[in-house]
Amino acid sequence: MVFRSEDPPPPANLKVDTPPDAKHPTTAMLKGDIDSGRSGDKIPHYDPGLSQLGTDDEAAGRPPGPDRIAAARATEAATPRVRESADPHGRRGWVMPAFIAFIVAAAAIVGGVLWLSPA
Repeated sequence: MVFRSEDPPPPANLKVDTPPDAKHPTTAMLKGDIDSGRSGDKIPHYDPGLSQLGTDDEAAGRPPGPDRIAAARATEAATPRVRESADPHGRRGWVMPAFIAFIVAAAAIVGGVLWLSPA
């Protein structure tokens, strides 16, 4: 089996389903929202973290309540248009070559001006 350089290594190659809505959501459901791509800020793959969401809060003695987690799930949810545009290697493959071409052109113009200016 051949892996491309863009393919994440295991276990990050695992797809994550969006967790269902619940009256009393948990931090695991919030992490599932993020890993499934529902929040729109990353592609839908499992993200192996060192500690799960909410672990630090629990260790500090102030675990988040279901109402705060529900608010976080509601505010983190992205619109379908935002989720569709979160494809980093898809429809916008021209952006990086255009950026590099711009930098090279700007350097050539500055170098040309400095070369041709009288000393």
